[in-house]
Amino acid sequence: MEFDEGELRAYYADAPDDISLSDIDLTNIPRHVSMIMDGNGRWAEERGLARHQGHIAGVDSLREAVTSSVRLGFDVLSAYAFSTENWRRPQEEVDLLMHLFATTLLKELPLFYQENVRLRFLGDITELPEQTREVFEEGLEKTAAHTGMVFALAVNYGSRAELARATRLVAQDVVAGRMNADEVDERSIEERLYTSGLPDPDLLVRTSGELRLSNYLLWQLAYTEFYVTSKHWPDFSRWDMLRAIRAYQGRNRRFGGVVES
Repeated sequence: MEFDEGELRAYYADAPDDISLSDIDLTNIPRHVSMIMDGNGRWAEERGLARHQGHIAGVDSLREAVTSSVRLGFDVLSAYAFSTENWRRPQEEVDLLMHLFATTLLKELPLFYQENVRLRFLGDITELPEQTREVFEEGLEKTAAHTGMVFALAVNYGSRAELARATRLVAQDVVAGRMNADEVDERSIEERLYTSGLPDPDLLVRTSGELRLSNYLLWQLAYTEFYVTSKHWPDFSRWDMLRAIRAYQGRNRRFGGVVES
């Protein structure tokens, strides 16, 4: 879905002092922005709330991130929602997150219709609780024909597990004679990743000031620009998205090459 300049400026009206839409080069928007949504629990604890209140508040930030990403013209927005390591969290928190995933997706399907967003999942959703998995599969089916931005949600995702899975699939094809060992290259791995068919992220945004990848998209982030903000995820707004893009546009992307001065 394309928005004319008037609609875009209306969405970004009442700008704060430090950032506005005019600070952004709309001809240099990243194709794929990925988010590590950190700090929900800390946001809640700082306010004397239960941790699950932070996860609930984080849904509003994710909805705004989807909406602003569509308006800015991203091809892909991806977000790290639940890692393979998150199963080690207290069972009560895990159960709440699984319930929240299911109820939120059902609630947000009208937004995906309105914005022509196509849903995609990164990770093994077959291991999720039945109710959550069924809702996810419903979301995939109902948005499959959408032609706008792809919203890729990483759930039960771990990059090392993803790479091991891709390696197994390549090995199976070699053993079955569908390809030769000397044909295995980067492309053959990429085609078997959960992100197959998607461009690598141009920009990774991580909230809550954390400076690590947390087993996320280790292959795909090889030449991605990083932006870290100290804000916890529930406080991340459309203006923070603009701040991240402004930082991205100030980078000199060399992709391993040398840029002459």
